[in-house]
Order: sequence, then C-alpha cells, then structure tokens
Amino acid sequence: MIGRHLSLLLLFLGLVSFRWQPKQKTFHSQEMPGLTIKELIQNLEDSENKEVIVVAHRGDWRNAPENSLQAIKNCIEMGVDMVEIDVRETKDGHLVLMHDETIDRTTNGSGAVKKKTLKELKELRLIDGLGVETAHQIPTLEEALLVAKGEILVNLDKSYRIFDKCYAVVERTGTLNQVVIKGKKTSKEVEKEFGKYLDKIYFMPILPLPDNNIREKVDEYLDHRVPVAFEFVLPQDTLSIIDYFDDIRAKGASVWVNALWPHHNGGHDDERAALDPEVYDWFIDNHIDIIQTDRPHLLLTYLRERGLHK
Repeated sequence: MIGRHLSLLLLFLGLVSFRWQPKQKTFHSQEMPGLTIKELIQNLEDSENKEVIVVAHRGDWRNAPENSLQAIKNCIEMGVDMVEIDVRETKDGHLVLMHDETIDRTTNGSGAVKKKTLKELKELRLIDGLGVETAHQIPTLEEALLVAKGEILVNLDKSYRIFDKCYAVVERTGTLNQVVIKGKKTSKEVEKEFGKYLDKIYFMPILPLPDNNIREKVDEYLDHRVPVAFEFVLPQDTLSIIDYFDDIRAKGASVWVNALWPHHNGGHDDERAALDPEVYDWFIDNHIDIIQTDRPHLLLTYLRERGLHK
C-alpha cells in the first residue's frame, strides 16, 4: 500500500515538473548580440566611434566551409559586424565566392574558376577546413549579398579588377550601403579607373608595408577623397606609420589591421591571442578600430568584456 502511494506521489510530482518546465527561449534577430544594420553603417562611417568593428575572414570558416552562405549566416548569428568574402568570375561571366584561382583546395572538383561555368561549379560541393566534403555549394555573389542584406556589412576581396561587375550586383541587390570594395591602388589610380562609383559605394585602399612613401600615399587620399578606411599590412609593430593612426582617424578614415597571421600585425595575431586574449590589447592601444580575424568569437568576447563591442 505504501509502495502504491509512493508511486502515485512520484507520478504526480513528475507531471507537475513537466507542466511547469519553462519554455525554451527562441532567439530572434533583434535579440541576437551585436548591432543593428543601421548602427553598423553609422559605426563604419564614424572613424572616431569607440565600437571596434570585427571582420570575419572568409566568414566563420572554422564552423562552416569558407566563403559559404552558412559561414556568413554564422557570423550574423554571432554578432559579427562585417564578413570578408572573395569574389571571382566564372567562364560565363557570373561572380562567385572563391578565394583561390582554382577550386582544388576548397571543393571536390579541380581546375580554374575562370574555366568553369556557373552550372559546372554549382554541381560541386565545398570542403570544410579539415578537408571533409560537405553539402554546401559555391555561392554566387548575389546569393551571398541577399543573405547579408539588412544584417551585416560585407567586404569584397579579389574585387578590384572586376569592380564594375561587382558594383552592378551590389546595386541590383540593394546593398550599396553595406559593401566595402578594396584594392592596392593609389588615390589617383582609383579616381581614374573607378571614380564614378566612389560617391556611391565604400572603397578602402590596401597599403602593404614597409613603404618609404606610405605617409604621402595616405595623405593623398585624405587630401582628395577620404576613404572609409585604410587597410594596413604591418610586418613589424615598430613602423612609424602606427604613430599616425590616431591622426588618420581624426581626419575621417578608420584604420583596419588584420589579426590573421604574424606578418600582418607584427606578431600580434589570432593564434597568440587564442593562448592569451590580451594580445589583442596591441590593436586597441594603437588606435586600430577595424580588426579582421580568423577567430571572431574570441575577438568579440575580448571586446565585449572591455566595453568595446555590444
């Protein structure tokens, strides 16, 4: 009898426990970490903003194939500000996401992108960072921009030679205010080749160092048409241009430095930061407000703990 009563009591408690179990929370876009697209654009245009912009290199490639739609979606969910993707042209004139000139490393196929049609590329599957074939396809630039639209800023690498074609896709998708195109060009070269676009889309010059004429090149831009940012490649952290970063930002342009590999940042790279996140202090101490990273979650955590990112 006692055993029966005990069994009924346990059943009752189980039902109560089940009935009152709180419902699991579902996260919607407005509840995700990070900034709204309006805030992202405002931050991009404000070189003196305290919010550091985090750029995910080729998307969240540690958890999805690089340059895949899923890699972009992961960045949006994580609260990353900008995703960097690579653009190449197919044999039949379509623009697709691919870093290398060939598809050998990142797909289950082989050959040059420019010798393949879009149909041929769409039949392939992307390979992840461990070399495992996935169900993901090679995206077109248009597909990628539609995923990013209203959600995240986009940086187009490998895009300068096909600037006009990239611009057409960006305009068609209604993402002009979200996209940054970049290239290793002087102010005069950019103005001559693509000046008609520069009031409609963000452009960022890439400036590898060392370069004895680096200040003159920077000032040429600042005196004529201030870009949204300058991307600097810093093999040593003792280069004199670093002392100029705060002045550049005061004149209206942000400063972008990659945390990817040691030769980009004088040894203050993502892999060192994975062992000690305070490695990222160097970027903040030197007035760098845009950081491209291969470890977006790590960098976001570091910045949020210091009140430098939402």
